[in-house]
Amino acid sequence: MQNLSNRLMSWASIIDEKTVEQARTSARMPFIYPHLALMPDAHLGKGATVGSVIPTLGAIMPAAVGVDIGCGMIAVRTQFTKSQLVARELAELREQIERAIPLSAGHANRKIVATAEPRVAELEELATKNGFDPASYAGHWRNQLGSLGSGNHFIEISVDETDAVWMFLHSGSRGVGNKIATHHIGVAQRLAKQWWIDLPDSDLAYLVEGTEEFWAYIRHLRWAQHFALLNREEMMDRVARQLSETMGEDVVEHERINCHHNFTEREKHFGKEVWVSRKGAIQADRGRPGLIPGSMGTASYVVAGLGNPVSLNSSPHGAGREYSRSAARRTFTHEQLREAMAGIEFRDTDAFIDEIPQAYKPIDRVMADASDLVEIRHTLRQVVNVKGD
Repeated sequence: MQNLSNRLMSWASIIDEKTVEQARTSARMPFIYPHLALMPDAHLGKGATVGSVIPTLGAIMPAAVGVDIGCGMIAVRTQFTKSQLVARELAELREQIERAIPLSAGHANRKIVATAEPRVAELEELATKNGFDPASYAGHWRNQLGSLGSGNHFIEISVDETDAVWMFLHSGSRGVGNKIATHHIGVAQRLAKQWWIDLPDSDLAYLVEGTEEFWAYIRHLRWAQHFALLNREEMMDRVARQLSETMGEDVVEHERINCHHNFTEREKHFGKEVWVSRKGAIQADRGRPGLIPGSMGTASYVVAGLGNPVSLNSSPHGAGREYSRSAARRTFTHEQLREAMAGIEFRDTDAFIDEIPQAYKPIDRVMADASDLVEIRHTLRQVVNVKGD
């Protein structure tokens, strides 16, 4: 851990100066308490750095949560073994998963299936309780429940160091969460202009606790966080059905972990109640289970938090980009992607070049940097990979 200033701590051994300067700018906001914590996977983001933990007194910056509210991971350990899995037709399993779950940006379900109905009803009730209609943000939000999206979102069938088979996926609150976040970032920016607040970056505009705008954001944010959690649960049920069909017997769950890495919670740190916004970081209280994925083609980790107080009980959420998507496309080739994915069943397309492992920080380095934040419980290796374009 490096003390970059009295308000900025960093666990990142690989980090560029632009990212550090962006984090310094955020850390200088007057309501940061006690300090901003940069995780090992920190990299440049919009407004606030991805891979940062931002505790605030009396205010929240919506862009410090990000536009994919509630994005996170879910993993389930099954009764199956590697030898049982690799004896099956893995290309067919991948294709079945791709048919069961809408992939890619803008894609949604054509109808609300039986497993999604109670989850949609739960979200409708929560929205009513919070006094808003999610359809005002995205009219088809119900059909988005159980859809993956694109970018670094994925579904994987993996095996751990004991050869146990895991189902593992990464997604968030989809289009409705994006529109909620974008709206409230805009509200914060409008208020900053209205009150002549001079900001170092317009994406650091904030909402002040006690105002109607602040509490409206909290209500909508919490709804979107819950949508993201249920979205992952719904997809996991569908993956389990496809795996059950492939294996010829129903999945038996031995363990399930579902955790956010783009979210805000009210917590107590260093003697004060603060709003902790984790933008690309997971909560890592002592003993809390968590998930840290590597990049496409590399290992992922099931972890337990160590409750490091200086990190505000947090840890990294993944490998963290070293190359932007456009830079990765200019730098790497389809053949290099194939080499990186050797031995893994995946959809072989150049659409995924910007997700090549070399575009990310080495996950082993990230985990070494996080050795005082989490302990590793399981190491997962991909066997099947599903992604959206």
